[in-house]
Amino acid sequence: MAPLEITGRKGEEVTKEEKVKLVSELTEEFKSSDAIIVCNYKGLNVKAIEALRNKARKANVKVQVIKNTLAAIAIKNAGISDLGLKDTNIFVWGQDQLSVSKVATNFKKEIDSEFFAVKTAFVDGAIADISKVEALATMPSRDELIAMLLQVWNAPLTNFVVGLDALRAKKEQSA
Repeated sequence: MAPLEITGRKGEEVTKEEKVKLVSELTEEFKSSDAIIVCNYKGLNVKAIEALRNKARKANVKVQVIKNTLAAIAIKNAGISDLGLKDTNIFVWGQDQLSVSKVATNFKKEIDSEFFAVKTAFVDGAIADISKVEALATMPSRDELIAMLLQVWNAPLTNFVVGLDALRAKKEQSA
């Protein structure tokens, strides 16, 4: 899905119909999201924001700067508690709360800037604090958990094969 437009080009007015359409699209996006993270981005340059968007795209996470009034309406329409939106915000959301948390938290660590910070989040149907977002970011993803499980399942078979090979080698030496 293409990024949702929130403002017109410089000098252009955004029509009421466009705002209504945006709020409607955001409402549907927020309803289907497992996590929404609101971050401060004031002071970041365009290159840094593009880097965040590229990382998010790879993780199937959406990132967008949205006017607080429009975002507040969409959040309310989606049945989400008030997130207390103030100042400049960039929204990070998606259907996998681990991916959303990892994108926001890892980007903060990567750029190591006071300009980007997690303000608030909506995770598991409730408002979440920054520590919960950071904790989710450290958890292994679904694919990582499956890989760990496969390693555990393969360990006995691997050990059995190594043991048989050692037994074969010992019998060949003694023969």
